[in-house]
Formats: sequence, structure tokens, C-alpha cells
Amino acid sequence: MTRLALAALPLSLAACATAQPGSPYPGGNSADRYVCRNTMLEQFVGRPASAELGNEIIRASGSKTLQWVAAGTMVTMDFRENRVRIYLDEQNKVQRVACG
Repeated sequence: MTRLALAALPLSLAACATAQPGSPYPGGNSADRYVCRNTMLEQFVGRPASAELGNEIIRASGSKTLQWVAAGTMVTMDFRENRVRIYLDEQNKVQRVACG
């Protein structure tokens, strides 16, 4: 398998994952159900990208949508309170995780 194909593998597995209905949210009303929280997301920095990691980040952040951002990829500047973005470096490891 080529290096590019290996780098794209996690992106194809969970390019836009969503939380399952009924996911636990330790918040208040249903309007806040999928608001992403930045607390404790730095624990994922340095870990290799995988579908399992994406699921962990969704659970930890409380977000509904996950977006993988490969190194050098441009993204829009729109803000979504229910989305978490995972920025990857050239080695396909998490460089940064941020809500929005």
C-alpha cells in the first residue's frame, strides 16, 4: 500500500462521523445535547489517527460531527458548535483537536 493510501485510510473510515442517537450528554436541556466542549481534548494530541480515536474524541467532546483535517488541507472558517475538528500532521498523528 502506498504511503498516501495509508495516510488517507483513517479519513476514509470516519471522514464525517456522527454520534449515535441517545449518546450520553452530561448537560442540561436537549438544545445543548451536542455542543462540543474543548475541555480535556489535548489528551489526544500525538496519537495516531484511527476510527477508534475518532469515536473517543466524539465522546469526550460531546460533539455530533467529527471532521478529520489532513496536513496541508484547507478548511472553511464557518463555526459549528456541534463539530469537532481533528488536525493531523504529516505522520497522520493528531496535531490539534478543536471544537467549531
